[in-house]
Amino acid sequence: MLRIENISKTFNPGTVNEKTALDRLSLHLRPGDFASIIGSNGAGKSTLLGAIAGSFIVDSGSIVLDGTDITFTPDHRRSRSIGRLFQDPLRGTAPSMTIEENLALAYLRSSEGTAPFSRIRKKDKELFAQRLKLLGMGLEDRMRQPVGLLSGGQRQALTLLMATLVTPKLLLLDEHTAALDPGTAEKVLELTRTIVAEHQIACLMVTHNMKQALELGNRTLMMADGRIVLDVSGQERAGMTVDDLLRRFKAGTGHDLDNDRILLSD
Repeated sequence: MLRIENISKTFNPGTVNEKTALDRLSLHLRPGDFASIIGSNGAGKSTLLGAIAGSFIVDSGSIVLDGTDITFTPDHRRSRSIGRLFQDPLRGTAPSMTIEENLALAYLRSSEGTAPFSRIRKKDKELFAQRLKLLGMGLEDRMRQPVGLLSGGQRQALTLLMATLVTPKLLLLDEHTAALDPGTAEKVLELTRTIVAEHQIACLMVTHNMKQALELGNRTLMMADGRIVLDVSGQERAGMTVDDLLRRFKAGTGHDLDNDRILLSD
């Protein structure tokens, strides 16, 4: 359902700051696939998600989502079918607006054929409250409160709900629990598992935690120098350990993984 063919992206070409962030990268994602992506800083993980979401146009190659070529589609049009969460819990919500208003914006933006300034009906508000209740954070009783009063974990859980309120074709998660405390991060991860499984959403999740990359979803990707150097799934992945990942990374790149944040993660 997602077919990426030989995409490349170089930032600041022809200058001293020239950087090839994606190098003829190809990736095929099937319906319902949940792929975790790991790699050092500068490997191209976030750039890959940005290319898919339309944050910039790639220099070459193509991106096809559910049979539609979106290579040159603006990001605001892609957002109707692609949900995205960032590492910073403050991104993705409007702090001065209420929980209900944030959900309304997400609902109207993502609903096909719905005008952006349509009215939210009573049954829509009931849907918001029902979905909020599933988060288990009591937010269904605080729908009129500004989002700026919520904790980081509550805002990230709300952003996850906003991104999936109208089921997207693809969900992009860019280390969406990295800025949260361990307990809250686990809560948001469990919500992620539940929502993705319930709606069978294809998902790409960037993480720095190698153990997590082997446990979450059904595929593990490793990136280096703008390329995917490892893609494992099925029985091969089921028996893999973190040490196995490190050995496979070295075999694919010719050097050891040297990112302390990854190596020291649980």
